[in-house]
Amino acid sequence: MELEVKNIFKNFGNKEVLKGISFSAESGEAFGLLGRNGAGKTTSIRILMDVFPADSGEILIDGKPIDYSKIRIGYLPEERGLYPKKKIVDQLVYFAMLNGLSKRNAVKSVDNWLNRLQMSEYRNKRLDTLSKGNQQKIQLVTALAHNPQIIILDEPFSGLDPVNAMTLKEVVKEEIDKGKIVLFSSHQMNYIEEFCDKIAIINNGKIAIQGSIKEIKRNYTRDRLVVSTEYPQKMIQHFGSRCMADKNGELTIKLKSADDKNKTMKEIIENFDVDTIKVFEPSLNDIFVEYTKNGGQEIKNETI
Repeated sequence: MELEVKNIFKNFGNKEVLKGISFSAESGEAFGLLGRNGAGKTTSIRILMDVFPADSGEILIDGKPIDYSKIRIGYLPEERGLYPKKKIVDQLVYFAMLNGLSKRNAVKSVDNWLNRLQMSEYRNKRLDTLSKGNQQKIQLVTALAHNPQIIILDEPFSGLDPVNAMTLKEVVKEEIDKGKIVLFSSHQMNYIEEFCDKIAIINNGKIAIQGSIKEIKRNYTRDRLVVSTEYPQKMIQHFGSRCMADKNGELTIKLKSADDKNKTMKEIIENFDVDTIKVFEPSLNDIFVEYTKNGGQEIKNETI
């Protein structure tokens, strides 16, 4: 199954929020939808979920307009949307039934998920008696209990301790392996890199760049070298302002040109005692900053 968000525009009054957003994701993969606050991520998600319509554009499944009576979508919001004073099992079953399950199947699915997330002991508790991390796990059950084909996770790891984060990672990987489409929206780039093969970065209502993370990194300007050495001061003196030490003690050397890569590497190896030398590869955080800086003034609209 392929989900395609195609040329979506949306205005609120005189404010143009989305300006032709397009991206696609396929079954069995996680897709990262990234952007600064106010970039248009939440509006895109709400249109995808049919909370409100786009002014123009389409949401397609396998090339045809999405039929919301047949496609199940699970959503984990950044802000919790459950009732704090209500019994957990009652509201989980209620939301599962709203998403099409019979009461019997809803109870069965909810109990299975509570067991999977090691939350069965809280079944008859009120939500507000749970920790923030456990509330997040209960919210996750509402997103998964009705067995959705498309799962949208908005800041899913917020508030989770390392043990609960590991449990959530396992669940997400299981859902991907089942052939679900998983959409991540997060500012925690380490999780995006861990799960997502492809991303789209939204900036000022437009797609700044999208495609494979690996290819995006590969096409990044390769004009820096990273060197590890026991004698950093010698290299800093030699390369001057083009050489900087990071907090890990490694040196980053800015090349005059990307074409100087091999020549400079040879120069370093012949003249200095180095442990490792490699071409600098940006982190996803580096890429995010580059494509979202200056409030969208430098959008490049690249697809890789």
